[in-house]
Amino acid sequence: MILRSATHADLPALLQLSESIPGGMTSMPFDQSTWEKKLALVESSFSSRETKMHEAIYFFVLEDPDIQEIVGTCGMHAGVGLNRPFYNYKLSRHVSKSKELDITVNSNTLNLCNDFTGETELVSLFLKESHRKAKVGQFLSRSRFMFLREFESLFGNVVFAEIRGWLNSEGESPFWDSLGRQFFDMPYFKADFISAVNGSQFISDLMPRFPVYLELLSQEAVAVIGKPNKDSLAAMRLLEKEGFQYQRVVDIFDAGPVVQSYKDRIKSVLQTQDYRVVDSFSGADEAYNCIVSNKQFGSFKAVLAQVERLDENSIVLSEKALQMLEVELQSEVSVLPLRD
Repeated sequence: MILRSATHADLPALLQLSESIPGGMTSMPFDQSTWEKKLALVESSFSSRETKMHEAIYFFVLEDPDIQEIVGTCGMHAGVGLNRPFYNYKLSRHVSKSKELDITVNSNTLNLCNDFTGETELVSLFLKESHRKAKVGQFLSRSRFMFLREFESLFGNVVFAEIRGWLNSEGESPFWDSLGRQFFDMPYFKADFISAVNGSQFISDLMPRFPVYLELLSQEAVAVIGKPNKDSLAAMRLLEKEGFQYQRVVDIFDAGPVVQSYKDRIKSVLQTQDYRVVDSFSGADEAYNCIVSNKQFGSFKAVLAQVERLDENSIVLSEKALQMLEVELQSEVSVLPLRD
């Protein structure tokens, strides 16, 4: 397994992959023109380290060399909201009291916000069901943090992820049906697709800017606010192990939870260390114990590998791992131990 930066040559494979993804993953829509624009931005992002005043996408694909097929993806979107508005709902509480009637009313509201403007979003974490085994999911999720650690100046202080919200057995969102559909005469997936392809500007054009009182929504809608989709639970658990937390911020379409952390507190960032490869072995490399990256910006690669540590500065890797990373002896690499 090798994780590498995506290129335009991956377009056919990514289209095929996105066609198999259930609805609700807006960062990977089944739309060729959107993918073409995204991959153009990805290649532009990997060609320059100047991202302070515009958005950049660092997108990676997971390739299985045994079958020569892309089986997974992950990415990071830096500078969110700098090119076009990025919206969330923030949950808050409002307390009103009447002395004359001796009545206290506790209300819960959703407030439209742009709090993540300029920050970094984790996007497009997807792994084919056939490869959800042997810690591959952990590898896919955590390897992007090695890239973030190596080039941390490119990313905002806050890193967040929108977790897909709960949908019923018909693939409908109770939250959208109770709120969004009252202002947009379209089903959930159509609105979600428009947002993925054209951006969420139509939200600012048509959505009410006043607080939304939860007491006015259906019970079914309120019950799923902050509730993740069952297919996203594993991804959410991986992020929670990294120290990400839910802070009462949700997605505007399906009310899925948004989890967040400061970039310098992410556990994989803190646990990654740099070593020099001083020797190699030619035997089997199947008892993986670490994720290893080549520390290169434009051609970033990461693999699962058996690492033998010689001292605080030196390690030994297999010849296969060296070849996949495209590094030579005496090169410096980053190493992150796998979790049990």
